[in-house]
Amino acid sequence: QLDQIIIHQQVELLEAILGTETSSKYEIKNHLGQRVYFAVEENGCFDRKLCSPLRPFTIRIADSAGREVIRVIRPLRCNSCCFPCLLQQV
Repeated sequence: QLDQIIIHQQVELLEAILGTETSSKYEIKNHLGQRVYFAVEENGCFDRKLCSPLRPFTIRIADSAGREVIRVIRPLRCNSCCFPCLLQQV
C-alpha cells in the first residue's frame, strides 16, 4: 500500500555547473525512502528556454522494473485570461 509519496528531483552536474536546464528526472519514494517509481520529463531544449513554465512536456513514470505505468502529456497552451478556452491542461 502506498499512502504517501516523496518526490525528489535529480539535479545533473552539467545543469548545476552551467546553470542550464535539462530534461528533469525525479525519484518517487514511499514514506520509508524506498524508490517505487522513477519519472522523466521529455521536452526540447528550445521549449525549456523559450516557453519555460508554459512549455509542453511528456512525463513518463516507470515502476522499479522499468515498465511505464503512467504517462502525463501537457501540450503547449496559452496562459492568458484573454483566451480562457486555451488554459493549461494535462
